[in-house]
Amino acid sequence: MQKSIPWSRRRFLTSAGAASGTVLLNLGPGSVAAIAEAAHAAKSTQAGFTVLGAAEARDFEAMAARIIPTTDTPGATEAGVIHFFDQAFASEMADALPVARDGLARLNADTAGRFAALAPAAQDDLLRAIEDGPFFELVWTMTIYGFFALAKYGGNQDNIGWNLVGFEGHHGPWLYPFGYYDAEAAAEARDEA
Repeated sequence: MQKSIPWSRRRFLTSAGAASGTVLLNLGPGSVAAIAEAAHAAKSTQAGFTVLGAAEARDFEAMAARIIPTTDTPGATEAGVIHFFDQAFASEMADALPVARDGLARLNADTAGRFAALAPAAQDDLLRAIEDGPFFELVWTMTIYGFFALAKYGGNQDNIGWNLVGFEGHHGPWLYPFGYYDAEAAAEARDEA
């Protein structure tokens, strides 16, 4: 059995960027934006899931909730990342759906039931046992995307993810702090005032 490494929310968020960047390079920004926009539409209309069955959705949602749990701050459940999962599997990541379903079937076979029905401690134990595999990496990456996507496109409901890390967002890329020239302009404005 592998030695488990305790994960803090800070450690998770710090390491999330590296893994997300790798998958993002494979998908491209346009694909992620398209997934997020479709997820937002589904979440806004309270539409049913496009490709995920109800039991699958509960399992994936439970996994995401263990990856970014609800503590004294909102987690993946409150951010609505399951809608991001569904839309990604229905479109740009359709080729990953069989991998996800196979991984989920194997995980559920190990539980002799459904992952979502297990106690949180048992869920954590199962996720630790698979954390080095491609299935966990896929679910982990999609959870991150769903949690930190632009709120208007899906996931990150009410900017939960942004607020958690202190990202002020809510402005265009032309505003400070998006480059040294913006910092210089802001400093000049303060000096003139």
